[in-house]
Amino acid sequence: MKEHLWKSIQNVRQTSPLVHNITNYVVMNNTANALLAVGASPIMAHAHPEVEDMVALCHATVINIGTLDEYWVESMLKAASKAHVLGKPWILDPVGVGATAYRDETAAKLLEFKPTVIRGNASEIMALANAGITKTKGVDSLHKSTEAVAAAQWLNQNTGSVVCISGATDVIVSGNETLMLKNGHPLMQQVTGLGCSATALIGAFVGTAPANPFYATAAAMALLSIAGELAEKQSAGPGRLQVNLLDKLHNLTEEDFYAILNWEFTNAGISV
Repeated sequence: MKEHLWKSIQNVRQTSPLVHNITNYVVMNNTANALLAVGASPIMAHAHPEVEDMVALCHATVINIGTLDEYWVESMLKAASKAHVLGKPWILDPVGVGATAYRDETAAKLLEFKPTVIRGNASEIMALANAGITKTKGVDSLHKSTEAVAAAQWLNQNTGSVVCISGATDVIVSGNETLMLKNGHPLMQQVTGLGCSATALIGAFVGTAPANPFYATAAAMALLSIAGELAEKQSAGPGRLQVNLLDKLHNLTEEDFYAILNWEFTNAGISV
């Protein structure tokens, strides 16, 4: 499996997938730089006259609900609907869902178009599975990722989406398969938008391997968490971490990847 994940990283570097992003104002620059660092090609587009054409053109579409308004919500629904009709991969980042009724309603409408992958923190995943019951603290999680596994399994069973819960342990759920990645560093939480960057990277990886979104998601999350873990060792604080992380995303070696990857894979209750 390690070899499969590394091959996915190489595929992104070699094929440079075009990733369409409808994302929030806070992270546009971070997201674009992260995609470029792994070898992908980003484009940000939410204008109604072009959004459906952009979905058709790109390898994958990423929808991030971080900064909502009526115009952008319509753009998101147009994009998700087009991707669903065309059978193209699209990734949902339900930023802050559970904080307001508007976010809950928007996320519920988007779920109707069956995202290929859903990536959120534990509170967001639990809120998606328990609309109106579980509350979130803005964009921050009030729960550990491992507390949201049952919610992720429910979402997977009811939407067909691969579900990724990011946190100290990144958990990826699909069918009988569960992967736990235990890399990264707590300092990564002090850099804005790394969760959003994770979602964008998943878009790049799924764009190159749409038939296997579970392993594509695993490869994207493994790359980001290992790059963050290595970058922290060279960083005095979150500012340098942000810069060093981009460099590690760009130049992470196969040797470092295999040496640092810390994971646990379970298939139908059997740990590998």
